[in-house]
Amino acid sequence: MHVRSNSRQAGVSLSGLVFVLVILGVLGAFGLKLLPTVTEYMAAKKAIVYAKGAASTPPEIRASFDKQADINDIKSISGKDLEIVRNGEAWDISFAYEKKIPLAGPASLVIDYEASTSPNGKAKAK
Repeated sequence: MHVRSNSRQAGVSLSGLVFVLVILGVLGAFGLKLLPTVTEYMAAKKAIVYAKGAASTPPEIRASFDKQADINDIKSISGKDLEIVRNGEAWDISFAYEKKIPLAGPASLVIDYEASTSPNGKAKAK
């Protein structure tokens, strides 16, 4: 004797699974292209904080940043690209740069990175 159930089976079709896997693959490839630029930006932020604490004049700050850039493989900016402004007894250091990431064909992603040791953002002359 067969008993019929009113419940229906539910699941993901093969085409739905393939679609989801393609979307995840595209997002994964995008993430792999984006990760090195974010890592470099984070290293540059740490390098300006280190340079601010390790040096007391703008040339020393730039040289300290360049040493950190060599160690951390920072290629997008160098010490000469830093904006260094006197803030009372201390120095505020900032940088800003644009990174272009090619995606496919003529399409690319442009990211504007900027950081500062100033608590209010970008270092400005007073």
